[in-house]
Amino acid sequence: MIAQLRVAGQIAVFIAVFAGVAALSDWPSYHQIPPQSAVVKLSFTHVADRVAACRERTKEELEKLPPNMRNPLECSRRRGAVYVELDIDGRTVYRGSLQPSGLSGDGPARVYERFVVPVGAHGIAVRMRDTGRSEGFDHAKSGEVVLASNQNFVIDFRREANGFVFQ
Repeated sequence: MIAQLRVAGQIAVFIAVFAGVAALSDWPSYHQIPPQSAVVKLSFTHVADRVAACRERTKEELEKLPPNMRNPLECSRRRGAVYVELDIDGRTVYRGSLQPSGLSGDGPARVYERFVVPVGAHGIAVRMRDTGRSEGFDHAKSGEVVLASNQNFVIDFRREANGFVFQ
């Protein structure tokens, strides 16, 4: 009799714990973004031009080098920074100078930023400078997009597409 009560008590405790876990698995509800909102993501990896142009080695310099290292051009590995600006509805929401990665500063620059915006029509403009120039931009794209609730809108840069891609 006591053994049966003990088993029944254990079953009751297991059911109570299971019911508690089941109730808490769906409460409180969590949303990554507020209702009636969308996300604009600026996300890409890009390699800028080299900081210095390649120079031609003189005959004397080449003769001093071992035969297997006699490359007539000497090129710096260091890459320049990539400067990016993003406007949403005429307001600049991101402005950044992205440094190259890698120990020698010869790797790609990376950016990942997300912006929560209300649903509806938005004007998007993105600009990038990846050369040594100090003014103006080398790549730019702008357009009007209509975003739905919970939509992810991605701004990417692809060299093979000759610029920015809106997805």
